[in-house]
Amino acid sequence: MSIDTLDNDTTRLEQLWARDFGNAYVERNREAWVDRGPFWQDVAQRYPFASALEIGCNVGGNLKWLAGCDRQIDLTGIDVNGQALEELRSKLPQVTTLQTPGRDLPFADGSFGLTFTMGVLIHVSPESLSDVMSEIVRCSKRFVLCGEYFAEQTVEVPYRGHEGALYKRNFGQLYAEQFPELSLLETGFLPKGEGFDDVTFWIFEKDQG
Repeated sequence: MSIDTLDNDTTRLEQLWARDFGNAYVERNREAWVDRGPFWQDVAQRYPFASALEIGCNVGGNLKWLAGCDRQIDLTGIDVNGQALEELRSKLPQVTTLQTPGRDLPFADGSFGLTFTMGVLIHVSPESLSDVMSEIVRCSKRFVLCGEYFAEQTVEVPYRGHEGALYKRNFGQLYAEQFPELSLLETGFLPKGEGFDDVTFWIFEKDQG
């Protein structure tokens, strides 16, 4: 279903990121990913996945590090912002891209060894967060990685003049409570000095039984 055919908070946020506001984010953050290599190289070395899907990939600042790993990884990125995807395609033509929201992923169950977000779930409407997380887990064959702003309780933070556009939460706890098939492998903190923006990450493994 097209985001233009809906009229709710989910669509409001998807349209916000798909249009001028999202384009401005692309302009501001082209070089925000330059120091993220060590984290992604470490993840790729320690976890045996042959394919990965990033939900909310923007211009590919995370995917480019996975593309540069020692082994070949089949990479796919989805985003609602067309300008971001155009730039990603020009820089990383080997990455499969698709303009679609995360709440309805057009992939079969277990299509990817790793599915992940990095600073994306914070911008998802509360009314569709569970749907997006369910799709992320459904499309994972083995690993789920979540990197987001953390708060023990849900906290809404005004974001560049918009209300209802950024929510800090305990996303790791939400995954653990909603998806008993996931087991937590590790959690950690990624500071600004390492190319991130003070985000907490969780890595889960999906029950193979």
